[in-house]
Amino acid sequence: MWQLTPLELQRMLASDRDPPLLLDVREPWEVAVAWIEGAFNLPMGRVVNGWRQLDPARETVVICHHGFRSAQVVLFLKRAGFERVANLDGGIDAWSREVDPTVPTY
Repeated sequence: MWQLTPLELQRMLASDRDPPLLLDVREPWEVAVAWIEGAFNLPMGRVVNGWRQLDPARETVVICHHGFRSAQVVLFLKRAGFERVANLDGGIDAWSREVDPTVPTY
């Protein structure tokens, strides 16, 4: 798993299986503007020191604004041994446009 579309993530969250960890790597001010309920915020600049608090066995979807920062974090986590990690393609902006228009765009 490498990239997930917003619609794939929506289906994943709506299924009966255990939901993935939604790892939001945006800055706190960005999360205050728009977020996906249940997401865990660990800003990208803190991932290098904070990744050990994450469970490498848990399915994880990394989220940012447009999908660029989260893609970098996915690569970092893969190098750290995470095998079940994916990037939300298009980020929260695409989530808002394709899945949940109540999430503000910025």
